[in-house]
Amino acid sequence: MKLTAEQLADFDEQGYVFLPACFSETEIAALREEAAEIYASDREEVWREKSGAPRTAFAAHTYNEAFRRLGAHPRLIEPVSQQLGEQVYMHQFKVNAKAAFTGDVWQWHQDYGTWARDDGMPEARAMNIAVFLDEVLPINGPLMFIPKSHKKGTIDAAHDLETTSYPLWTLDQKTVTELAEEGGIVAPTGPAGSVLMFHGNLVHASPPNITPYPRTIVYLTLCAVSNHITKFQRPEWIAHRDFTPIEPLADDTLSVYAESRKAVA
Repeated sequence: MKLTAEQLADFDEQGYVFLPACFSETEIAALREEAAEIYASDREEVWREKSGAPRTAFAAHTYNEAFRRLGAHPRLIEPVSQQLGEQVYMHQFKVNAKAAFTGDVWQWHQDYGTWARDDGMPEARAMNIAVFLDEVLPINGPLMFIPKSHKKGTIDAAHDLETTSYPLWTLDQKTVTELAEEGGIVAPTGPAGSVLMFHGNLVHASPPNITPYPRTIVYLTLCAVSNHITKFQRPEWIAHRDFTPIEPLADDTLSVYAESRKAVA
């Protein structure tokens, strides 16, 4: 799948592209069921909120067949490779939950700030592409962006080790206020199967989820192969060290898997 010239221009200007209903309900249902099984497991890759609810499951593509297929899906790999101008490898893969009632905040931050500081990634030639496993509503902890903030480069940040269960390089309130005054704040919402692609320096956050409606999003962090990380201080299942270019699978890989799963059941 390739982005149109208009979508590429929007990405350059706004820092993100939203692709609603990119995956079918059949494809997403299989992923949703397997995400629940992963969250129920006792793996070191599964981080939990202070309440005990799941927060994120790292590296699911390395131990789960459905997520392995998603991690090489052409609808995700091809547009990122197109924008970066070369093949990509998987820097990070995570399944982020916002559990009903207890899903916690993700503070305002830039992803590339972490990749640069913690992983030694040379340039902001990596980005996230996100897949909604549930409907994302204005009320259940949607991802929020400050459009055009990626044009500010990498902004000074502080390492927050206390607010949530996951350490994060966060921006201060003054900086966020100034950026929001310039670009506003948007929260793309849509049905399960929708996809978001956003720049590594786009400032973003998400509020807590205090509704009865869970919200799970899968994030593939794809990096240009020539831009691979140079520091290896985080666990390999958080910041991957296999820089092999991803070869996209067939477009029907998830639907084939979903059908095979039904047959076994």
